[in-house]
Amino acid sequence: MNRSPKLQRVKSLPSPPARPEDANKGTFGRVLVVAGSHGMSGAACLAGLGALRGGAGLVTVASPSGIVPIVAAVEPSYLTLPLPEDATGKIAQAARTTLESALASQTTIAVGPGLGQSPELAGLVRWLFDAVDRPGVFDADALNLLSAHPATLKSRARRSDPVPPRVLTPHPGEFARLIASDIPTVEKNRESLSVQFAAEHKLVLVLKGHRTLITDGRRIAVNSTGNSGMATGGCGDVLTGLIAALLGQKMPAFEAAQLGAYLHGLAGDLAAKSISEPALVASDLTRWLGMAWLTFLRQTGRQTGRRPR
Repeated sequence: MNRSPKLQRVKSLPSPPARPEDANKGTFGRVLVVAGSHGMSGAACLAGLGALRGGAGLVTVASPSGIVPIVAAVEPSYLTLPLPEDATGKIAQAARTTLESALASQTTIAVGPGLGQSPELAGLVRWLFDAVDRPGVFDADALNLLSAHPATLKSRARRSDPVPPRVLTPHPGEFARLIASDIPTVEKNRESLSVQFAAEHKLVLVLKGHRTLITDGRRIAVNSTGNSGMATGGCGDVLTGLIAALLGQKMPAFEAAQLGAYLHGLAGDLAAKSISEPALVASDLTRWLGMAWLTFLRQTGRQTGRRPR
């Protein structure tokens, strides 16, 4: 596809969410992270930590009941929600009832890290994507499950009513599956394919990699932060939680994705300067996100992120 002449190239970063002095936990959003499976508890933890470091007021990590003790032990600052699991330790279809109840008090959702794949999970992910009226970030196995059921994406593309904001954060392999293509084609046509997909499906696409692309089909931004040390398992899980936290603080989807990608990469750059790129692991990003925020807020003249009165 040829690049539309109307495509707006966004080069400036959005303003951070406001931090009112009289705020409470509810002010900054409630993020529900649906993630994890047997052997993949770390993905759920990293997404939960990303949401916490993104500024969310409350974060709940919903995972299969068998791994909840592990998830809870990693970080006392998020809540945990045990979900029914199948015989292989993945979230079972019966979890929908529990999730429906939990969603009533949530601001936004983050779905996918470490879920694994099964027919029951496919049904749950399609429901979360299509029917849940909350902004949401979908990553990792959620994307693989959606790519196996393209009718869900096509249904969204056909809707004429307002649709809840959706941010998809694929790496090139996941994006190739979403568009029924291959990685070389994606890498050769990163911009045109990303813009076309986002426009057709009325969502924001974050195509990860060197110089990550963020687009809603009308605008596109190229992220300037990040390094090769972030090419390691779990880094994308942190980004999922981070963007969800920004959505929960009422940032529009494109702006939340753009700022999330920038802060995520900046945390990686700061960590690499301290410990080197080869030694960087995903949990380092959660530890350096605080300094990334501070650097960004100083650059924008907003020490606390408060909007001037």
